[in-house]
Amino acid sequence: MERTEQTTTKETNKNQSQSQKAQPAIAPGQLRVIKRNGAVVSFDAEKIAIAMTKAFLAVEGGAAAASTRIHDKVNQYANSITDTFQRRMPSGGTLHIEEIQDQVELELMRSGERKVARTYVLYREERRNARTDEIQETQNSQEIKNNLKVKLEDGTEENLDLDRIKKVVEEACSKLPGTSSEEIVIEAEKNLYDGVSLEDVKTSLVMTSRTLVEKEPNYTFATARILLDNIRTEALRYLEVAKSATHEEMETLYPIALSSFIKKGIQNGILNEDLANFDLEILGKELQKDRDNQFTYLGLQTLYDRYFIHDGDIRYELPQVFFMRVAMGLSLGEEDKEGKAIEFYKLLSSFDYMSSTPTLFNAGTVHSQLSSCYLTTVPDDLHGIYGAIQDNAMLSKWAGGLGNDWTPVRGLGSQIKGTNGKSQGVVPFLKVVNDTAVAVNQGGKRKGAVCSYLETWHMDIEEFVELRKNTGDDRRRTHDMNTANWVPDLFMERVSEGKHWTLFTPSDTPDLHDLYGKEFKKVYEIYEKQTETGEITFFKKIDAGELWKKMLSMLFETGHPWITFKDACNIRSPQQHTGVIHSSNLCTEITLNTSQEEIAVCNLGSVNLTHHLIDGELDESKLEKTINTAIRMLDNVIDINYYAVKAAENSNAKHRPIGLGIMGFHDALYALEIPYASQEAVEFADKSMEMVSYFAIKASSNLASERGKYSTYDGSLWSKGILPIDSLKNLRENRGEDYLDVDESSKMDWPKLRELINSQGMRNSNVMAIAPTATIANITGVTQSIEPTYQNLFVKSNLSGEFTVANLYLVDALKEEGIWDDVMINDLKYFDGNVDKIARIPEKIKKLYATAFDIEPKWIIEAASRRQKWIDQSQSLNLYINEPSGKKLDIMYRMAWLKGLKTTYYLRSKGATTAEKSTIHTGELNAVSASSEPAPLPEACSITDPDCDACQ
Repeated sequence: MERTEQTTTKETNKNQSQSQKAQPAIAPGQLRVIKRNGAVVSFDAEKIAIAMTKAFLAVEGGAAAASTRIHDKVNQYANSITDTFQRRMPSGGTLHIEEIQDQVELELMRSGERKVARTYVLYREERRNARTDEIQETQNSQEIKNNLKVKLEDGTEENLDLDRIKKVVEEACSKLPGTSSEEIVIEAEKNLYDGVSLEDVKTSLVMTSRTLVEKEPNYTFATARILLDNIRTEALRYLEVAKSATHEEMETLYPIALSSFIKKGIQNGILNEDLANFDLEILGKELQKDRDNQFTYLGLQTLYDRYFIHDGDIRYELPQVFFMRVAMGLSLGEEDKEGKAIEFYKLLSSFDYMSSTPTLFNAGTVHSQLSSCYLTTVPDDLHGIYGAIQDNAMLSKWAGGLGNDWTPVRGLGSQIKGTNGKSQGVVPFLKVVNDTAVAVNQGGKRKGAVCSYLETWHMDIEEFVELRKNTGDDRRRTHDMNTANWVPDLFMERVSEGKHWTLFTPSDTPDLHDLYGKEFKKVYEIYEKQTETGEITFFKKIDAGELWKKMLSMLFETGHPWITFKDACNIRSPQQHTGVIHSSNLCTEITLNTSQEEIAVCNLGSVNLTHHLIDGELDESKLEKTINTAIRMLDNVIDINYYAVKAAENSNAKHRPIGLGIMGFHDALYALEIPYASQEAVEFADKSMEMVSYFAIKASSNLASERGKYSTYDGSLWSKGILPIDSLKNLRENRGEDYLDVDESSKMDWPKLRELINSQGMRNSNVMAIAPTATIANITGVTQSIEPTYQNLFVKSNLSGEFTVANLYLVDALKEEGIWDDVMINDLKYFDGNVDKIARIPEKIKKLYATAFDIEPKWIIEAASRRQKWIDQSQSLNLYINEPSGKKLDIMYRMAWLKGLKTTYYLRSKGATTAEKSTIHTGELNAVSASSEPAPLPEACSITDPDCDACQ
């Protein structure tokens, strides 16, 4: 049998498809592989292809040997695996053979080759059983390992210090139930060889620990602490504070490191010189080393890769120094700088609240661009259009997420009076916007990100909704840019009533852009009559229902354009006396006025709900205290902020909008033992957001008594005693009872708050917005924003690598039931983290830990509706649907409109590869599968791809 298999393999290699050939061996000095016998060889993708081919042969029989289809598949998978390692280690490095085999399993699972993956896993298991004596042999070779030489960065060698390795790992596993420092050390030693680089020793420990996360989720904390040792060594050496340090030694070293960091950062031209004016001795004493232990591996690796200040490739910022640097940057304008810096530091480092990504990136630096979102309106002339694109570039350079309103630009085929020619419409300019976003990559830290908005009556709307298609003229496609429909209520009414819809060019109907509600309907119908009288000749009549179907079908097919509602945003806007909201932002949570003179700006941050629960209830006192500090921090951003564009500075100074949001909503439900798909969850969404709203509005009003009202306060809804909950009446009056179904109940003392605002005013025109929080949720280790848990066990891929993510609450629940074991782990992996199909899990746990695609969209929308009544802006709301259909999408998005939502975000649907499993009931697969989704998710805004942190 073995000989036949070898012969077949030779034949396979001989006949490999030339179009899909596996990449050859990588040159020595790039990627290397440590075999189990300790030998070091060059990485060779063809060997991976051969191993996978054997697995295919075992499943499909000898006929597979002659199959071009199998050859192409195998080589495609082998190339993908090679690309993964090249991305992970672009400068080369050393891999262990086990790590490569883990990646093979992951690739097979991702590609839906489950039977082949199972065969491959079983073979590995057989080989593993045959090596049961390896641990003993490793222990017996301790003396040999102690004599190994380690190559340092300067090329010199020294003896491997195994005692220090053991101490680091023991410290990492301290007080983490279920973890074993011995297991990490023994497994890591297999990767060590004479002459191994110090970097590879560090990598080996981290990689070994992280592979154990799926077995025991507490290893995510252990891995973070091992990584932290590497981070400490790198930073402390650069800062000339120490060569290395244990966690306990940081008690004395952290204050010294802070002082040295500020000095070095200023010398390097990175940090603001004013940071040197703080009393660093006082601040240094406040750094709390034990807060380093809060990080998950994903959270700390994300901070290290993308947030810490660096000099070339050397990161010299430590976690608590990072939080203090941000706090100091936000305190520059405070009278009691040290006192406020300490207050801000304590809030951030506790994970009770987290500022948005631009603030974390740039606070305290020479270019303190701290704002999250910029919204612009593009005028209908070439100078203005290219000026707006230049503004995009300048704002994107400093890490701002962009929302562009393109409705004023005339439609395709309309007349250009100056040249008597025909306009090419909006689309060619959007192609330039798309390419600009790619070219200007937010300071080299992440891709530029922009969303373009167009109103549903615009002549180019039919072509606009097809911008993300993969077919058609590529010159009229935008593959990297996000798009969104800006939908008036009148269109939704026409869809509901089965009526026609008329498309216009804004050059003929310019006032529609600034109208909404009843006034929009009145003027729109006048323009429709003018098409009948001949006063308007350039127009198009279509069936409203057919356009709605096209919008939904494109949303499902391409993920765009998103559906957002113009009238709800404007009718409930506190600032409708000073202008009009023409679009939302990149992530659809910001709703601020824009014009050719004003670029709207918003500054974001999020409260961690899980840190404000006590004895099964929200801790009102702590929540109010957190929000008071958070609102002050957000307001400070406005004055400290670096503005790349003058129109943005003018707008922000006048209106002072901020956006306080929440994160960890589903984690809070877990802690309260409330299923997401329940009326209790809806009530909790209502109650929690009412508290946040009440305390946020109160904090802004109190800040106004200290610092003064924002300049355009008079005439606002605030000044008239109309709070967000009250503005629902205005929306109901405009739409009528038939088109609004929203709960308007409240529990807190709102009359008292109205009196307070009447006497003090408001510091900020807008106060609340719920952002996606993708990256800051990773940092703090909670579920994103208001999202339901994506999967209970999955691999998360982002710019920092691949991370096994396990639902710690579920694991604890299964441990309590006594059913957390290897079989359960394999079953969870096999069913993509879904608990519903695992028979031995109790029904109560299944209901509580249902994931995003198991939850009916109505529960997500209903909870969002309850939140929306308290929010003066909007919320970034993804909608999940299993087995989507045109009818389901129609019902879902109409429900979102009827429930008073202002905006929606991504439509996430389940991929075919995650649908039905084979009849294998054990699910003995050795790698967590990452699910796929048919709608493309761009790098800036994805769950399983790099994070949506353009806003947060």
